[in-house]
Amino acid sequence: MHPQLEAAISKIDEFMVAHPTLSQYDRLTEIEKKTGYPKAAFFTAIASFVISIISLLGGMKLISDLIGFVYPAYMSFNAIESAGNEDDVQWLTYWVVFATFSIAESSIMFVLEYIPFYFIIKTVFLAWLFHPKFMGAALVYKQVKPILQNYMHAAEEQPPKKQE
Repeated sequence: MHPQLEAAISKIDEFMVAHPTLSQYDRLTEIEKKTGYPKAAFFTAIASFVISIISLLGGMKLISDLIGFVYPAYMSFNAIESAGNEDDVQWLTYWVVFATFSIAESSIMFVLEYIPFYFIIKTVFLAWLFHPKFMGAALVYKQVKPILQNYMHAAEEQPPKKQE
């Protein structure tokens, strides 16, 4: 087997060990025993197939939306269930930045449609926001916070309208 392929399969194996729910299915183990190929190769093939189907059905917009929503939602659920507050703050920060980005994106989508590879750029940006190594959401939040605070203060100062 090619050394780069072995390295990739090794990383996928590590990922599957770190996330045991992915390798809990006996079917993958049976296929591994019958064929002699590692289950990481089958996992990669299945994941590639699913991503291809999603791409064909919904395009890159759907893929970028899923990446920006599914993993962060899963991690937010885990953060709520965990004891500490540090991960809660991380994921709340992500959702504030994600919501701000989504509103801004929908407001100027007619321009963004003309940017080549926009959804690939968006996907990389969203991954950067939530990736534990980069914690991009915290950096963006520091920049967006003063703007959001101005709007929050303005909204709080508005007296409620009387109903007639």
